[in-house]
Amino acid sequence: MKFRVEREVLADAVAWTAKSLPSRPPVPVLAGILLDLSSEPGSGGRAAGESLTVSGFDYEVSTQATIDVHAQSAGRALVSGRLLADITRSLPPHPVEVAVDGPRLTISCGSARFTLPTMPVEDYPSLPMMPTTAGVVASADFDTAVSQVAVAAGRDDTLPMLTGVRLEIDGDRLTLAATDRYRLAVREFGWTPEQSGRTAAVLIPARSLSEAAKTLTGGPEVTLALSSSGTGEGIMGFSSPNRKTTTRLLDAEFPKYRSLLPVESAATAEVRVAGFIEAVRRVALVADRGTPVRLSFGDEGLTLLAGGDDEGRAEEQIEADFAGDPLTIGFNPTFLLDGLSAVHTETVRMSFTTPNKPAVLTGVPAEGPGNEDYRYLIMPVRLPG
Repeated sequence: MKFRVEREVLADAVAWTAKSLPSRPPVPVLAGILLDLSSEPGSGGRAAGESLTVSGFDYEVSTQATIDVHAQSAGRALVSGRLLADITRSLPPHPVEVAVDGPRLTISCGSARFTLPTMPVEDYPSLPMMPTTAGVVASADFDTAVSQVAVAAGRDDTLPMLTGVRLEIDGDRLTLAATDRYRLAVREFGWTPEQSGRTAAVLIPARSLSEAAKTLTGGPEVTLALSSSGTGEGIMGFSSPNRKTTTRLLDAEFPKYRSLLPVESAATAEVRVAGFIEAVRRVALVADRGTPVRLSFGDEGLTLLAGGDDEGRAEEQIEADFAGDPLTIGFNPTFLLDGLSAVHTETVRMSFTTPNKPAVLTGVPAEGPGNEDYRYLIMPVRLPG
């Protein structure tokens, strides 16, 4: 195998693929990146040998990037992914020449030259096939929705059902939901399904979904692939031009979250998000780990309070448009800030039932009624006294 390629193109493809490599691979070859310069005709009108595929796989997540190269001979090589990423990132801004000679891969760029040992390609597992295309979603919608929801996913791997994001397909609507038992985030948005009237529900690892949303949204659309039966069962695929990734789905039962969302409220407050976030950050400076920020709503607005006589105390009042009987409620400041940062509107509406039951945050658009496409439910913290 021998080819020439622009440094930026190679470095970008290798860096993206290397992100999915395991830090502690169960077998050595899974720490490698597979470079495949096929002699078969390429896609998109490419001639044979002009397409290099850069692949990574850890049995859970697979990544593949396809780039254009100037090839002299076809072939395949498997080398350390982390090392290849470090090298390509640090090369000078000149075209790169890559060649395989026996058990060694040589990288030449300007006056720099690296020689890496290769690993046995025949020991590398076959990457999973991309499932059947389910539909396409606008990149901006996909990126925003995933970031809004994944923040509420759990990090405790002993509870796998809480480390995922539930994706529900109902015709031309997608719903994403995640919870760690202390908060719940739900986002609904439209997409273009391949088949009308299809319904499905899967649980995707939040980390894999977040990475796909961040790195596959350079184009206008992202293609979602999901098997209905047979080949690719238990796998979700995402692709954009020249990049594709698959992730194994979680085999766990997601909580029945819809029953947790209140259907009515006893009080509501509308607050400007930017000022609210800054005020929470300030008063939380004196809040010990795990202690709440107290929010008191009334006719005069919102008063935030944290700390106490022993560890320091902070208090701040900001404007709020409140409707209902005066109410005092406490929240974990980190969870509250996550929700405020995720609504993506200038004003947030907080809906309450009682101080001991969850509150719901929704965005308030500059014009028109409230936006229920995104809901962030947050459990209160019991206040002393």
